[in-house]
Amino acid sequence: MGRTLAEKVWDDHVVRHAEGEPDLLFIDLHLLHEVTSPQAFDGLRKAGRTVRRTDLTLATEDHNTPTLDIDKPIADPVSRAQLETLRKNCAEFGVRLHPLGDVEQGVVHVVGPQLGLTQPGTTVVCGDSHTSTHGAFGALAFGIGTSQVEHVLATQTLPLAPFRTMAITVEGELPDGVTAKDLILAIIAKIGTGGGQGYVIEYRGSAIEKLSMEARMTVCNMSIEAGARAGMIAPDETTFAYLEGRPHAPQGADWDAAVAYWRTLRSDDDAVFDREVVIDAAELAPFVTWGTNPGQGLPLSESVPDPASFEDASEQLAAEKALEYMGLTAGQPLRDIAVDTVFVGSCTNGRIEDLRSAASVLSGRSVADGVRMLVVPGSVRVALQAVEEGLDKVFTAAGAEWRHAGCSMCLGMNPDQLAPGERSASTSNRNFEGRQGKGGRTHLVSPQVAAATAVLGHLASPADLSDAAVSTPVGA
Repeated sequence: MGRTLAEKVWDDHVVRHAEGEPDLLFIDLHLLHEVTSPQAFDGLRKAGRTVRRTDLTLATEDHNTPTLDIDKPIADPVSRAQLETLRKNCAEFGVRLHPLGDVEQGVVHVVGPQLGLTQPGTTVVCGDSHTSTHGAFGALAFGIGTSQVEHVLATQTLPLAPFRTMAITVEGELPDGVTAKDLILAIIAKIGTGGGQGYVIEYRGSAIEKLSMEARMTVCNMSIEAGARAGMIAPDETTFAYLEGRPHAPQGADWDAAVAYWRTLRSDDDAVFDREVVIDAAELAPFVTWGTNPGQGLPLSESVPDPASFEDASEQLAAEKALEYMGLTAGQPLRDIAVDTVFVGSCTNGRIEDLRSAASVLSGRSVADGVRMLVVPGSVRVALQAVEEGLDKVFTAAGAEWRHAGCSMCLGMNPDQLAPGERSASTSNRNFEGRQGKGGRTHLVSPQVAAATAVLGHLASPADLSDAAVSTPVGA
């Protein structure tokens, strides 16, 4: 019987297999940041162990980093301690680190791909749930806990139980104004936040194949929000073109050999998935979340749902609690929801195509009075490219704040936070209660919807801007 893409990568990395036990997998790339690594390094230190493969380990600072005044001492003592601890640990154990102020610094899931470290057919782990981002390259990539971080540091392996496989096939053309973010939000709304639990999802079909690499990363990034272990897309010419010439990509004969192997990383025609979901791309529209988990979302043209409309009692209760927290009323048109803050950035939508997409909407327009807009590039390299293209000037001319690279307002672990009761339209990946600051209310959107919302002051898409049409940049 044929094998799926995920099964092929898994099989190629099994170091030890024993009946009734988890398989022991070799890990090709281990990414670190300041939040989940301190205890892992402490464990190594106490046991007298070293980092087994420093050449396969990379650290960067992102979660706790400020996005303003990065040349000044970090004011928050917890954030400062975590960053200083990471620097100390990396120096002691010989781990490569890109700290605040380094040209390669940025959100860990932006940095890995742009350096060419993320490659098809590899296993990638990080103490961060959105490690699934790297699956866009045909890598088997997933987040791990702190004890597992220590295990990988010490052995470069990880014991794991086998997974189930799911195919999500998206056929057809995405309509104008519909992006990868809208697609993945629609998928999560369809299968639910637990629909992918225990599965590795493979995204397939003509609509997926037409996405740019950056758009594919957006899709795979949010696989975890559907409960999946990982998300993957088979590598193709788009993948190879993105990787070629990057600092850590193979070169010369090694490149030719790598591409030959990468071409084999497709699910066999007779491969059997444990579950299959089919979506018609033509039926999709700009999407927005209304509740407090990424599965509570609807097309922007819809209204806030009535909790009584849900058949399942637990879903009714969840909707009631969500509306109470979000300060919304059943039947309220989503387009009528006013926002205080707009955030463009994160490992979901902080890449150069995302910034181009938002800038194309903002160009020649202004952020609405009373609305704060933060634009935070996913890495220093992204920021430099944006500046070279003049995107920073587009944002600042419109009244947005152009910030330094980092996780920023995706999560309340740095100075960029919502105040209690404030409402945001955010291109990040989670809208949990308090995710962007205690009492903050988050609506997940695409970069284009974020920019249109900033202009009008309420949830909106570019089509709602009457003064001019807005084109969708390739791969947005």
